[in-house]
Amino acid sequence: MTGALGAEIRGVDVRDPGADFDGVKAALLEHEVVFFREANLTEAEHLTLGRRFGTPSVFPIPRLMGLTEPTMTVIEDGPDSRNQADSWHTDVTWTATPPAYALLHMEVKPKVGGDTLWCSATKAYDTLSPAMQEFLCGLTVTHDNEGFIRRMIEKTGDPDHELVHGLRANYPPVVHPMVRTHPETGKRALLWSRNFIRRINELTDAENAGVLAFLGEHVNDPSLHCRWAWTEGDLAIWDERATLHRAAADHWPHRRVIRRCEIDGTAPYFDPEQHP
Repeated sequence: MTGALGAEIRGVDVRDPGADFDGVKAALLEHEVVFFREANLTEAEHLTLGRRFGTPSVFPIPRLMGLTEPTMTVIEDGPDSRNQADSWHTDVTWTATPPAYALLHMEVKPKVGGDTLWCSATKAYDTLSPAMQEFLCGLTVTHDNEGFIRRMIEKTGDPDHELVHGLRANYPPVVHPMVRTHPETGKRALLWSRNFIRRINELTDAENAGVLAFLGEHVNDPSLHCRWAWTEGDLAIWDERATLHRAAADHWPHRRVIRRCEIDGTAPYFDPEQHP
């Protein structure tokens, strides 16, 4: 799709158990995000496909409510619910083991807008100077869920909601490397979720602010991106360990409904000896 990342796969029915899954997986690892026009998956088919990539995740909110089986996250925007995902991020970095993959299926396309954008976190690392790469590889970052909690409080109007206390108690701040090593490809990538990053641990407050501002501008470089204009029934699958994404907030007040399945990952790590 672009020089940075993304590919559309045609002629493969992902509902078919005999489809070339190994080929799809290889394309995904190479291109970091792949797309299928009008896959038209039911929720059950969506979950079945997800299981071919690993163990479907139970999102923290349903888990706190007692659910133990994998759940779909349905994201709905409309006149009374503006898009909250229009910033570059990797999903759920406030947990110790963020997802490895995500599968997104468009249910209701808005009348205008509603595209999703992806950024290659590997290209974002590769395009930095060697000196900046070396500097960032020595840093660790604290991530927490306070931004997520603030949005929950705004939505419910209740700062003492049991889920607020549950999130803080069960998902305390975690520390991840600023640069992660991909466990399958060995490539290095920025681990970036600005709304969940609280600070870079090794820097002063002033240094922290400056480096975060620089990286925020860096991942905004269009040469690192691809963009998908949805049709209802489209499917996107991406590697959470190699990409960032954001949903363009350009469709309000039109309704947009999208369904997501995430696949369990492992703790991010940086291996100074591993680099392709």
